[in-house]
Amino acid sequence: MTHIRYEIVEHDGGWAYKLGDVFSETHPTHDSALAAARAAAARQSTSGETRPIAYQDKSGRWHEEVAQGVERPDVEVEDGPKSA
Repeated sequence: MTHIRYEIVEHDGGWAYKLGDVFSETHPTHDSALAAARAAAARQSTSGETRPIAYQDKSGRWHEEVAQGVERPDVEVEDGPKSA
């Protein structure tokens, strides 16, 4: 099973969640970024239909794949320090 980890980090004058080298949209508060990361993690963990997905890699290129509805990753959210 694949394991992924979202991190909560300061980003672009606010807060974001990060997967590898890819950042989410910027959120105004740590708590709103944490809530968004938890929502993304919940969506990642839910079985569903087999369907096409698109994602952007760290160099900004978009990729398309078919995600099997039963092949869900193990997901965690790492809540780092709240400093801003």
